[in-house]
Amino acid sequence: MKNLAVILCIAFLSVGVYAQEKIAKIEFKTDVIDYGTIEKGADGVRVFEFTNTGNAPLIISKAKSTCGCTVPDWPKAPIMPGETGEIRVKYDTNRVNPIRKTITVSSNADTPSVALKIKGLVVDPSKTSVLEKKDKSVMEQ
Repeated sequence: MKNLAVILCIAFLSVGVYAQEKIAKIEFKTDVIDYGTIEKGADGVRVFEFTNTGNAPLIISKAKSTCGCTVPDWPKAPIMPGETGEIRVKYDTNRVNPIRKTITVSSNADTPSVALKIKGLVVDPSKTSVLEKKDKSVMEQ
């Protein structure tokens, strides 16, 4: 009877350990995208690629930006182990200013919250600065 109890305890413990090993892992190719210097009205869509390197389905529950000028779109279906996915980010390039935004991705992965960043500069080519005009007039002389 003692042997049966020991065997049952070992069986329950090994099932518990096995169940804990099944976990999704999200691995991004990069967590920062640099737009560089782009013109006002340019295409503001960029893509963060990732892979589920775990051994359980990856479910992204949400992706949230720090402001309304950056809109993330993520896969709603589970990403199976070994499969890849994309989080598309669209920045409103009609805003002329530096880009410094964070997108927070929440999922069931071993790291449940991941911060992705975009950076760059949106310029309006129809407007020139006082310094550019000054430099140009000095060069022409």
